[in-house]
Formats: sequence, structure tokens, C-alpha cells
Amino acid sequence: MAATGEPKMLHGKQILVLLLGVVMPIGAQVAAPDAAKPRRPGGGAGTDYTTYDAATLEQGKAAFVSQCGFCHGSNARGGEGGPDLLRAELVADDENGNLIGPVILSGRPAGMPKFNMSASEISRIAAFLHAGIRAAADRGTYTLLNIVTGDPRAGEAYFNGAGKCGTCHSATGDLKGIATKYDPIALQGRFLMPLGGRGNQRRATSPIIVTVTLPSGQSVQGPLERIDDFNIALTDANGDYRSFTRNGAIPKVELKDPLQAHYDLLSRYTDTDIHNLTAWLVTLK
Repeated sequence: MAATGEPKMLHGKQILVLLLGVVMPIGAQVAAPDAAKPRRPGGGAGTDYTTYDAATLEQGKAAFVSQCGFCHGSNARGGEGGPDLLRAELVADDENGNLIGPVILSGRPAGMPKFNMSASEISRIAAFLHAGIRAAADRGTYTLLNIVTGDPRAGEAYFNGAGKCGTCHSATGDLKGIATKYDPIALQGRFLMPLGGRGNQRRATSPIIVTVTLPSGQSVQGPLERIDDFNIALTDANGDYRSFTRNGAIPKVELKDPLQAHYDLLSRYTDTDIHNLTAWLVTLK
């Protein structure tokens, strides 16, 4: 028997039991993060976004616009001298106005005045700001409103007139029944972004045709594969990959992009043109 005060020797099983007794309670206190929930920046308000009711947000927006909008802008993204609050660390760390409130009530030495607001007013303004941060960070909360607000007759006039869309398209030809295939949002996207953001499908759907004319006068034509300041490559009529070295204007290179007219219009469209054209396209059923 060991003498009194002498340390006892622990066996392997005893050590394992002791370790589990320490580790398991700690592990039980830590909840696994829910990957389905959108996470928010900042520490003060935790990592989950708060969902606010429409009335609170409307009241918060009204209070913000009337009291703060002259400096920070009506959408809180910055205005006459005031910073973008949706990017402010203090707002991101705020919880129900606990950090925003003192600034509103005390002002800033640099020029922000004091505002006499109740705790409920401050809380609603905080809700409005936090909802703005979430809308910017979590695109899944963005709601598309009705975009069919234009004049169909004006849209048809633009199609056949200033837009020159009728040069390549026809309401009774390739566009016949197009409104039955796409909803208004998709229709608008089709003429603003004809590739739909899928550049890798470019060659299959609307290839750029290139003609390369060599100094000898021989020319080769086909879908463009690659082009930069030093080389150009294409697939010729036989299906062979052809590559040519470029030296300034030699060889002569001519590109024909079937979507060029769409790109040219992007710099000329007005919002009214876009909405009018959309309103007319949805009538093509």
C-alpha cells in the first residue's frame, strides 16, 4: 500500500474516463452552425440576421429619411457629408440600437448634431439599417417587382425605329410567341444580356466569325477560338484548328459578332427605352 500523501498511479482506462469526463460536457455546449441560415457580419448582434416586420421597417425608414437622410442619403448609403452606414462597423456590431443609440443621442464632435429620439424610434431605425445590410449581403432576400411598366406602343416604335432591332429580328418571325417562352424578367434579360452570362456557351449559340487575310492574299474564315495582341485562332471550314501569329495589322483580321448590335445599344438605352421595349415584347404571345 502506498504511503499517505504519495501520488497514486492511474491506469490507461482511468485516464480515458477522466478525459472523456472533461471533454464531453464542453462539446455538448457547442451547437453546430446551421448552414441554411444566412450569416451576418459584426459581433454585437450575433451571427444570424434578424427578420423584421414590414411596419417596423417602414417606420424605421420614415424616421431615418426625415432625421438622417439629409446627411447619409435616403438609403443610408452616404450623402451630403455623411458616410455609408451600411458599411459602418458600428452599425454591423449594433444590437437593437445599443451602439447606434448613443451616437444619435449624443452626436459626433466632427459635426453630427444630437437628436432627441425615444428608444423605440432608435430601435426602428436600427432595424431599417440592419435590413439594408442584409439586403446587400444576402441576395436571396431581394424581391423583384413588376417590371412591365412601360408603353407597348412606344416599345414597338423603338424596336422598328431608333433601336433598329427589326434589322435582325421580327415579331412574326424569330420573336413570334416569345412571351409564352419567357417571363417578363427573362425577356428583359434576353435583350440586355443575350448570352445570359454564359460565356462558355458563346461558340455554340452565337459564335464570332473571324476572317484572317494573309499577306499572300489567302484568307481563312471560321468561328473565333482565341484572340490577343500576338495570336489569333479559329476553326476553319474543314473543322481544323488554325492559329496565326499577329504582328500589328498583319495578317488582316476582321471580326463579325452577331451580338454586336446588342452591345452597342447598352450605351444608348434609356430606362424608358428598356421598359417600353419590355412592355411590347410581353405582348408577343
